[in-house]
Amino acid sequence: MNLDLLFVGTGGSAPTARRGLPSTLVRRGGEHVLVDCGEGTQRQLMRAGGLVELDLVLLTHLHADHWLGLPGMLKTFDLRERSAPLTVAGPEGTARALGDLLRITGGVRYPLEILELAGGAQLRRDGWTVHALDVEHRTRARGYALVEDVRPGRFDPDAARALGVTEPRDFGRLQRGETVGAVRPEQVMGEARLGRKVVLSGDTRPCDAIRLAAHGADVLVHEATFTSVERARARKTGHSTAAQAAELAAEAGVRLLALTHLSARHRPSEALEEARAIHAGTVLPRDFDVVEIPFPERGTPELRPGAGRTRAPAGGAGGLDDPDAEPRDG
Repeated sequence: MNLDLLFVGTGGSAPTARRGLPSTLVRRGGEHVLVDCGEGTQRQLMRAGGLVELDLVLLTHLHADHWLGLPGMLKTFDLRERSAPLTVAGPEGTARALGDLLRITGGVRYPLEILELAGGAQLRRDGWTVHALDVEHRTRARGYALVEDVRPGRFDPDAARALGVTEPRDFGRLQRGETVGAVRPEQVMGEARLGRKVVLSGDTRPCDAIRLAAHGADVLVHEATFTSVERARARKTGHSTAAQAAELAAEAGVRLLALTHLSARHRPSEALEEARAIHAGTVLPRDFDVVEIPFPERGTPELRPGAGRTRAPAGGAGGLDDPDAEPRDG
């Protein structure tokens, strides 16, 4: 099953000409999960090929730059006569804040479920689980770990044949955990394999909740609002530096670290250089970049620059002829 991350908005606090406000789209098979929804997110998604029918929205916290794009998006779904249910989950206060704005905008007609997740809460999905993490920001905030179910081990057809099982349908029964005659599944199946794990920090100081959840993660998406020259400001405002994010990723054994929520006051190349000096497996995505996440036995997570942009905006903005295009920095 395919799993990737589309970086819809990678800036922090305020949009720039090159980076939109925070939003990341997780695509797993046919399921679409949006993590945060800053102002302008639905337009960004349209530039990335169209406003997809979301299944779940996860809000990390209720600072304006992380969720004020959501009411407009929900109304757009309503105008398109959406009928499928949608779940929005976030920290304490999400129901009241979103409910107040929806009352102003007229509400929606499709089934909308709003959940408030405390740290440690779990939200079960088909084949994977969302774990809400109690992170450390200036307000109630959550990070999220998206963890796939454990997968069965590999089936060994030669071992099955040696034990007298020859029918293809019986091979399938063994793979589903059934016993065939005297042959038990554990005799022909390899060790169970872990699913993939993606952790998204939201806005936070470096914290143990993310460090523990990210242990062995395939991808950690961690904020890097500042570089180390403003470490004191990062601590005061409840943010992280690029170096701190890299230190956490290295301690947790993360395969790929993706830095987001970059402040416009810092050059992306400086943040990336600072992080890579500590954790070599670091990238700094731009808007519309994609990280593909294969199963571990099939390869390593890979950044695909610009792979999410399927519709070039008017005038070629963001392309090779765009004078404002941000230099590629990882």
